[in-house]
Parts: sequence; structure tokens; C-alpha cells
Amino acid sequence: MIAPTPITLTVNGETVAAQVEPRIHLTDFLRENLGLTGTHIGCEHGVCGACTVRLDGEIVRGCLVLAVQADGKSVETIEGLSDSGALDELQAAFRDRNALQCGYCTPAMLLTAHELLARNPTPDRATIREHLSGNYCRCTGYQAIIDAVEIAARARAGAKS
Repeated sequence: MIAPTPITLTVNGETVAAQVEPRIHLTDFLRENLGLTGTHIGCEHGVCGACTVRLDGEIVRGCLVLAVQADGKSVETIEGLSDSGALDELQAAFRDRNALQCGYCTPAMLLTAHELLARNPTPDRATIREHLSGNYCRCTGYQAIIDAVEIAARARAGAKS
């Protein structure tokens, strides 16, 4: 048996210290150790995107990152997307456009779209489609998701003017 490794990281703004087996993936750590079940496990090969989290501000596949690699870093999950617990305009647009049918891909889609809008507040549909292309959805056909991101971008732009 391999001895657990101590790690300290910031998850959704809170410092977390834990002992983890060096082989545990970040997604498993978040779900099993911290109870943050919004990060889903899909293919476990980094293909489907269901395990998407932000690591030091960058979108990564949690199934391809070991928890020990997150030591000293900041992790943001879907649970940390809203400081107040209220829906932001992106989440509301997903709800309003029915862009979350079964919901399995929704947390990763929201995090990925959130990152896109932070980098590019007014993306066109082609840019939205390209940025979300690493996240698979089997239910919506993507139109409603792209519509929702576009609506949220317009809402944010309108709020700033």
C-alpha cells in the first residue's frame, strides 16, 4: 500500500487540507472526499468533458489530473460558480432555453461557457460552438446550449452599458 500524501488546496474559495492516495484523480477527490458531486465522471479518459473543473483559472479535465497535482492550487467546481447561491445570467439562460435536459453535461458546460465569457464577453455562435466542442451532450443537440450562452453574453453586455 502506498502511503497517503498530504495536500492543501483551495476549493471554491475555501482552503482544504487532506491526505490522499497519490493515484486518486481530482474528480474522485472532489466527489468522494469533499462531497462536491457536480463534477461528473463520464469517460474517465478526458474525452467527454463531464469532469471539467477550473484549476488555477484554467479549464481542465478532472479525470486527467491527480489530486496531488492540485496541491497548492485553486480549484473551482460548478458549486463555486455563484458566490451568493443565486442563479447568474448564464445559469438562468440555460434554464430558460432548456439547455440542460438530462443535466449530466450541464455543470461542465456552464464552467466552460463561464470561462469563455470571461475571456470573450461577446463571442459569436461559431466561437461558442468551438469553445464548447470538448464537452459532449447527448440530449440537447447543442442549439439550446449555444443559444443560452449567446443570451447570457447579451445580458451581461447590456448590464455593463
